[in-house]
Amino acid sequence: MKRNLKKDIAALLVATFAIATCGLMPAHGDETRPSADFSVSALSAYIWRGQELSRDSIVVQPSMTVSYGGFSANLWANLDTEPYTSSDEEDDSSNWNETDLTLSYGRQFGPVGAELGYIYYALDGLDDSQEFFLSLGLDTLLAPTLTVYKEFDHYPHWYILFGISHAFEMTDTVSLELSGSASYLASDDEDAYPEINTGDEFSDFHDGTIAATLPISVSEYVTVTPTIAYTFALSGDGSDQMEWFSQKGDDDGFVYGGVTLSFAF
Repeated sequence: MKRNLKKDIAALLVATFAIATCGLMPAHGDETRPSADFSVSALSAYIWRGQELSRDSIVVQPSMTVSYGGFSANLWANLDTEPYTSSDEEDDSSNWNETDLTLSYGRQFGPVGAELGYIYYALDGLDDSQEFFLSLGLDTLLAPTLTVYKEFDHYPHWYILFGISHAFEMTDTVSLELSGSASYLASDDEDAYPEINTGDEFSDFHDGTIAATLPISVSEYVTVTPTIAYTFALSGDGSDQMEWFSQKGDDDGFVYGGVTLSFAF
C-alpha cells in the first residue's frame, strides 16, 4: 500500500507540473490568479530536523507547489543517489525513499502572517507519518517566525521551530539571504525516541541551523540558488538523540550545501 501511494503521488507530481507549465500564465504580483513553482535541489546531504538521513551521497529533491487564493498544495521528494547501509550485505533500499504531500492555507492579518497546514510523509522502509502545523510570522526586522508541528500518526510528538532571516540585496538580480533557527522537541513515545541518556521521554531543545543562500535571478521566471548550512545540537539530550539517529552513529553537527534550480510561473 505504501509503495502504491508513492507511485500515485509521483504521478500526481508529474501531472501537476504538466498542467502548470502548459496552462498557467505568468502571475507575478497577481494574487487572483493561480501560480506554480517547480524546483530541483542537489545537496551534499539530507538533514531533517537534526537527523542525518543520508551519508556520503548526493541527494536530489524535486518540489512542486501550486497556489491560489491563499491555498497551496506541495509535492516534495527525496532521491538518494547511493543509500547508505551499515551492513556488509548489498543494500536493497530504494533510491526514491520519501515523498511528502503538504496542503496549507495562509492569510495576512496586517503585519502578521498565519498558515495552517497538513503534511503526509510517505516513507520507504518506515511507517508513513502525518502532521498538522501552524505557523505565525511577523513582517518586521529579521522576519521572526514560529511554527508548531504535531505528529499524530506513528511517531507522536511536538516539534516547535523558531526562525529568523534577513536578505541583503547585492544587485538587481542577486541577494544574500541569512537565516537561523532553533527547535524544541517534546515526545513521550518511547518507541520513536528510545532512551538515550534522556529517560523514557524526550523534552528538550533539539537542533539549531544557520544557513546562507544566494538567489540569482537568471531570468524573470528562473532562479539559481547556491546554499550552505550548518545544523548542530542545542542541548545534551539533543546531541545524544542526533548521534543516535545519525548514519555514522557519532555525529551531532552537520555541514552541507548544494544548489537549487527553480522555475516560477
